[in-house]
Amino acid sequence: MSNLPTEPEFEQAVHEIASTIEPFLESHPEYRRAFEIVQIPERIIQFRVTWERDDGTVAVNRGFRVQFNSALGPYKGGLRLHPTVNLSVLKFLGFEQIFKNALTGLSMGGGKGGSDFDPKGKSDAEIRRFCYAFMLELSRHIGADTDVPAGDIGTGGREIGFLFGAYKRYQNEFAGILTGKGEDWGGSFIRPEATGYGLIYYVTEMLRDLDNTDWVGKRVIISGSGNVAQYAALKVIELGGKVLTFSDSTGSLVATDGEGFTPADIAAIADIKLRRQPLTAFQHSGQFEWHEGKRPWTLVEKADVALPSATQNEVNAEEAKALIAAGVRYVAEGSNMGCEQEAIDIFEESRKGRESLHETEGVCYYAPGKAANCGGVAVSGLEMGQNSQRLKWSHTEVDARLKDIMVTAYTNCRETGKTYVKDSAVPSLVAGANIAGFVKVARAMREQGDWW
Repeated sequence: MSNLPTEPEFEQAVHEIASTIEPFLESHPEYRRAFEIVQIPERIIQFRVTWERDDGTVAVNRGFRVQFNSALGPYKGGLRLHPTVNLSVLKFLGFEQIFKNALTGLSMGGGKGGSDFDPKGKSDAEIRRFCYAFMLELSRHIGADTDVPAGDIGTGGREIGFLFGAYKRYQNEFAGILTGKGEDWGGSFIRPEATGYGLIYYVTEMLRDLDNTDWVGKRVIISGSGNVAQYAALKVIELGGKVLTFSDSTGSLVATDGEGFTPADIAAIADIKLRRQPLTAFQHSGQFEWHEGKRPWTLVEKADVALPSATQNEVNAEEAKALIAAGVRYVAEGSNMGCEQEAIDIFEESRKGRESLHETEGVCYYAPGKAANCGGVAVSGLEMGQNSQRLKWSHTEVDARLKDIMVTAYTNCRETGKTYVKDSAVPSLVAGANIAGFVKVARAMREQGDWW
């Protein structure tokens, strides 16, 4: 394992995987060398981005692209625009992306990129000028068969449009070099919904397989209020569950009437977020309570499912204990590395030593983001396939393919966890996800001569 104290997020991601693939490495020690190698990106590109503000002054930001691993296909991963972006964050995200993409079963390597540029408070013209300046350098390093970025935090449909337009102008070609494009110019149906829908499809399999139940009547705690949280919530409601919370960086909104949010409420929240306003701007008739500066995990007395869907490290050890005390039986990450390692350890400890799947008291099943939220990149991969064929599949076909990918990912995680971790009748989905993803990538690397 690398020792880089200036890269805490990346070190956390490496440790999380290292701690769970050990049962596999004990029986296949030759793969230890592969794990050392896979931690080092194939290429890191860092560059300066200068752009003009509306007042005519020049601003400068840092741009990055971490091309981490191409063993399974072109580098694939989002572009994050946020003041917290640095190499540690992007290496953590790119490292996770390698194994997440492997779990989709599609031909995609792992990468991540972005800038410390903050779109909040910027005009459309300023964002367009930044995107054109950013793509001026990035366009030298990406391509439909090389590296296909996508959106991420701060990079939505507007930004993807500007970035694609810039690439087209600089390279004089119309190519599938970004995913998340508009539906009229190479985009796929269900791409905005994909991560949220895929998360719910994954948890649906958990419910069915582990407890022989479904979403009807389930009380669900969701963090975040962006695309992932919104579409996960809509799918939960569609399937009969109740969404009790949303949150953002300023605090949490909690339903007090027992019925939770409606699709109309979620549409209003989506409009607020589109206008880059905080959740405090949400208008209601008193059926919701605002908790300034708090995350939702300790604010609900009774719940069944928790879906961290905001950002990394948003559930700590004390909050994990609070979720279990509230009766939460399923935690699945819509965000990347949504739980701190100590929280994961608590969830995993709750399932150890169980002699039956039907033991319910105090058991909390945990699904890591690399598996549970891989639906977003899965539909990005489907968009790449459609672009390659110059085809456009229907909404129904894309949704069916997404559901099949998530069911297959769950089965792969469950069976791999059962094979290598024998400490309970309850399978370790986190170990299963990490081992399954790592083994697929490591085998491809070996066959291509990256290690032997």
